[in-house]
Amino acid sequence: MDMSIFRDRFEELLSFADVRINGDRPWDLQVHDEKFYSRTLAQGSLGLGESYVDGWWDCNRLDEFFHQILRAKLYDKVKSWKDLINVAKAKLYNRQNRARAFQVGEHHYDIGNNLYRCMLDDRMIYSCGYWQSASCLDEAQEAKLDLVCRKLGIKPGMRVLDIGCGWGGTAKFIAENYQAEVVGITVSQKQAQFAKEHCKGLPIDIRLQDYRSLDESFACILSIGMFEHVGCKNYQVYMRTVRRNLKDDGLFLLHTIGGNQTVTATNTWLDRYIFPNYMIPSSRQISAAAEGVFVLEDWHNFGVDYDKTLIQWFHNFDRNWPALKNDYDERFYRMWKYYLLSCAGSFRARINQVWQIVFSPEGVPRGYAAVR
Repeated sequence: MDMSIFRDRFEELLSFADVRINGDRPWDLQVHDEKFYSRTLAQGSLGLGESYVDGWWDCNRLDEFFHQILRAKLYDKVKSWKDLINVAKAKLYNRQNRARAFQVGEHHYDIGNNLYRCMLDDRMIYSCGYWQSASCLDEAQEAKLDLVCRKLGIKPGMRVLDIGCGWGGTAKFIAENYQAEVVGITVSQKQAQFAKEHCKGLPIDIRLQDYRSLDESFACILSIGMFEHVGCKNYQVYMRTVRRNLKDDGLFLLHTIGGNQTVTATNTWLDRYIFPNYMIPSSRQISAAAEGVFVLEDWHNFGVDYDKTLIQWFHNFDRNWPALKNDYDERFYRMWKYYLLSCAGSFRARINQVWQIVFSPEGVPRGYAAVR
């Protein structure tokens, strides 16, 4: 078969995003294998990502390449059969059920604490920073944690639940700066081990536990960067579980990546190689799940801050690669670079957002005063 047919079709698609093949601009593609065109046209996001990891193409600025193609909505023009199968599976099956709850912990979060120590800030916070007044990653993450605490009105002696506590950085910040007692849960064994040691001596209880098994009482509840693993078939169960564990006069803060459109499945490459069973919620899905369970008090979007956060993570990862490459191979480097920079491009293109949403069980009696 004449491979030029596929190249011509690919060039036509890229022209809508002002991207050229073998061009001289930072966001232009440098193609090393002509089979790249047919593979990507047939397999969509999966083929694009796999062929990059295989070394079939390169780009000086992956983040800008994805910014260009996502702003031009090229993914809507290339729907592969594997993308469609992924959508069908998500509609038919509960891919985030209890039996599969710990898969993402094993696949993503358990691949090495040192990797995340090299990539993240000093507190090891693996979610979007708040850059309003910050000049570096450490400041942006501390500002985000303080923002969360102020939105929830955390006071000394309160009992706080952190759903998806990561390596314990948030719990430690709350205990040290707001003198509250914290229970943190995670589905990652290595996160739990690290967090227990990291938080030793503080009123913090770290558990390896799925959120659905919780049945306690907390003055306030927060969940930062965990809702993306819940799945649309479980959104209402999640909300009802939070409500069951929250005092009547308490507040719940949900910090999550959000999508502009309602979907039941997401990027096939990210699902297979980075976050198995992940799903980005829409505002409609969150509101529907909370209806009849919570009163929505505040909705804050600072999605543009995730672009900057992801770029900082990549710079840290890239700078520390010489110390990491004894544990990971070059394919991992290309995979991780593709993951971080493609995600940065998605936030720059404004197709993904970051939402902090504050809920109350019955409505704050005299109204909720929004905090920024």
